[in-house]
Amino acid sequence: MASIIFYEKPGCRNNARQKDLLRAAGHTLEVRDLLSEAWSQETLRPFFGDRAVAEWFNRAAPRVKSGEVVPEALDAGQALALMIADPLLIRRPLMESEGRCMAGFEPEQVGIWIPLSFAGYPEIGMTAPESCLRPAPCPLPEQQVGVSADQAPVPTPS
Repeated sequence: MASIIFYEKPGCRNNARQKDLLRAAGHTLEVRDLLSEAWSQETLRPFFGDRAVAEWFNRAAPRVKSGEVVPEALDAGQALALMIADPLLIRRPLMESEGRCMAGFEPEQVGIWIPLSFAGYPEIGMTAPESCLRPAPCPLPEQQVGVSADQAPVPTPS
């Protein structure tokens, strides 16, 4: 089975389900905080492969949902700069194993990359466990219990 570096937003229920699926399939995870990682264009870009720039974004990110950030209007350099400044914009999870990187959790694509089982998760089947099941948006890092405002990443204006 694979050893996977799994970049998540701490406290994200969806990332928790994704980790459960990977572990149930026998994979080992090294879990890292996507929001506190020191990203650069060189370290972040490989996760998106040949996907269109608009597919690099977390559609549930507050700045995307509000229309402040319009992924379809950005080129790769602009997108990476925004995501480095505000990691909530990054489509998650980011996963890395054996030199291959992936953004997002599309079961069919993950299953091509590494063995994946949905035993115990019949509600998922081959649908996207990337879609958040929360009735309201996830709290911003500074709103999470145990995270003070001075520990939360501060986005720089674009």
